[in-house]
Amino acid sequence: MINFFQKLNTNLNLFSSLSKKFKSFTAWLKKRKLLTFFLIILILGLVFFGYKKLGPKNLNDLYELGQVTRQDLKKTISASGKIKSQTQVDLKFQTSGLLSWVGVKEGDYVNKWQALASLDKRQLQKTLEKYLLDYSKERNDWDEDQLVTYRNDVMTDTLKRLIEKNGFDLQKAVLDVELQDITIKYASLITPISGIVTHIDIPIAGINITPATATFTVADPDQLIFETIIDEVDIGLLAVGQTAKLILDAYPNETIDMTVNSIGFSSTMDTSGSTVFLVKFNLLNTPDKKYKLGMNGEVTITIDQKSNVLTIPLTAVIEDNQTTVQIVNDNQINSQPITLGISSDDLVEVTSGLSENQTIVIGQKSKKSF
Repeated sequence: MINFFQKLNTNLNLFSSLSKKFKSFTAWLKKRKLLTFFLIILILGLVFFGYKKLGPKNLNDLYELGQVTRQDLKKTISASGKIKSQTQVDLKFQTSGLLSWVGVKEGDYVNKWQALASLDKRQLQKTLEKYLLDYSKERNDWDEDQLVTYRNDVMTDTLKRLIEKNGFDLQKAVLDVELQDITIKYASLITPISGIVTHIDIPIAGINITPATATFTVADPDQLIFETIIDEVDIGLLAVGQTAKLILDAYPNETIDMTVNSIGFSSTMDTSGSTVFLVKFNLLNTPDKKYKLGMNGEVTITIDQKSNVLTIPLTAVIEDNQTTVQIVNDNQINSQPITLGISSDDLVEVTSGLSENQTIVIGQKSKKSF
């Protein structure tokens, strides 16, 4: 009991002391009205900003909101690639030798079966002459044997063997002449197609070359294709004959119409290790041949398109156990299951679950924005 009264007496003394200090502080403030005014303003300001910072906020302050709208929607696939020639040949000599003549330069237009270059044929011609002489000798021997040696009606086994041997020698001489004639023809490089000379390894005559060191490339500028690679997740959406739009880096303001020419049957791996397929598009060149080999560009293929459909941003879609979106009603957020249709790069079709002009949550704002 004594302890209780002691504690009560201590608390009363503390309260009396605090009361005196508060009255003293109030009297001090009354003498300093201007300072008191600023202190009140400061306290109210701190309370206001504290409330704004920590108190309940409007949904517009917390979330990016949007509306369900109706518009046309396209599902597309885009990929980068470059122009190549569908008809292109790399021509090489069949044998080594001295490059004695080069009749074209890079950029020249050549016709089908036109000669581009030639090796030194002097030794080849002399060898052909030697084989022709050998053939003439064998032919004369054969004719003489027919007239003199084998004129008797009696044909012995020895004579039969001699006739066969002389026939083989004559046939060999004929083959030597024919092979050397082919060798001489191979000494001239002939293009099997019309087109533009796009590359020459050695454009100067007088140099010894091998088949590996002298390549002439001819490409047909009227048989162009645009090549790109498509990821395997999208390759099933493509078909031969499908239309596409191409924008070249060299002509960014020009849209070029194309169609799918072929879709690779076997896959390859890109630099990131993904499985891809080679896709080629027909590309019609202009009369002035302004589309050139190696030009880079981006092709866009329209896979599907719909008009006047309900759409929402892709960022608004939540994929969990089911596909949902957050709708806003009376400043409250509720989860709404939806069914999706086709999608573009940033929009997706909603086939059920929403109606036009409903407000939805697109994303959450960062703390720095409020």
